[in-house]
Amino acid sequence: MENIALVVGATGITGSNLAEELLAQGWITYGLSRNPNTNIPGLRPIKADLMNEQNLAEALEDISPTHIYFTTWMRNDTEEENIRVNSMLVRNLLNILSPKKSVQHVALVTGLKHYLGPFEAYAKEGVLPETPVREEHPRLPLPNFYYAQEDEVYKASERDGFTWSIHRPHTVVGYAVGNLMNIGTTLAIYASICKETGRKFTWPGSEAQWNGVSDVTDARILAKQLVWASSTESAKNQAFNIANGDVFRWKWLWKRLADWFGVEAEGFDGTIRPLEKELENDHGTWTAIAEKYKLKESNLDRLSSAWHTDLDLGRPLEVMCDLSKSRKLGFTAYTSTEDSFINVFERLRAENMIP
Repeated sequence: MENIALVVGATGITGSNLAEELLAQGWITYGLSRNPNTNIPGLRPIKADLMNEQNLAEALEDISPTHIYFTTWMRNDTEEENIRVNSMLVRNLLNILSPKKSVQHVALVTGLKHYLGPFEAYAKEGVLPETPVREEHPRLPLPNFYYAQEDEVYKASERDGFTWSIHRPHTVVGYAVGNLMNIGTTLAIYASICKETGRKFTWPGSEAQWNGVSDVTDARILAKQLVWASSTESAKNQAFNIANGDVFRWKWLWKRLADWFGVEAEGFDGTIRPLEKELENDHGTWTAIAEKYKLKESNLDRLSSAWHTDLDLGRPLEVMCDLSKSRKLGFTAYTSTEDSFINVFERLRAENMIP
């Protein structure tokens, strides 16, 4: 039977890299989003609104996917609203596809908030997990939209008989524009502003993150694990952490990133200096930079997600993933974290997104 993939959130950092991986492996691949991705050769775009059941049903009327990869979410003001909306997105899609009886596997991408708590309680004192985080760790006694999304997948799996996998990346590094959580592009924009204005590339986060051991997840590694888990019998009906496979300290990597841009790095000085605040008055600066170098995107908010970078880099503890579970089952893909960032920077420059 032919593999027919439906990538939900195909314009995002995870979805777009996954679509490229699926196509490279010869899958028929559809990409669903509100504003379809037309930049990936071979991807079949679907314009649909996951919150509108009638619109969704019409958009999927002639499509019977065998594999669903759910890589999107909607940010709301409270975790309760995150739970209501993001569980609905999963539920609507699976309900509409249920009568087709075509779905064999559903893969859901969540993240380390599974272990660290929702944004309001994100890695705060009192709910800090033991690290490295392991898939066996119990759910926190806190509201969390990741749990609600998982539960929708579990319920639909029991009803429709498909297998599932849950994927929990650390901070995802990869090429995408207009993404809600994009540390690679955010740091590239910040470094470009520093170079143009003569400012120092100042560490925005905590002492624990500066000095501690960390890891991140290349979007291409995540894509490989998603395809592997959905096509490997022993990996089905399980949750997996996913990261690059190396570990590093930001106090080492920060200077390496600064050197690539030719700017001066400044490390932790005893205080957290949020990047969101650092960039809040730079919209005009970026517009001028974009005009000067004839860049494709002059809107700083389309490129920078400083709020999320601050959450990641401001944690009061070192955080890394245990990867033993997937490795024991045969998933051994690896990449260097420094290479992950440099790849994003080089692609942003090649695509004329940064000077």
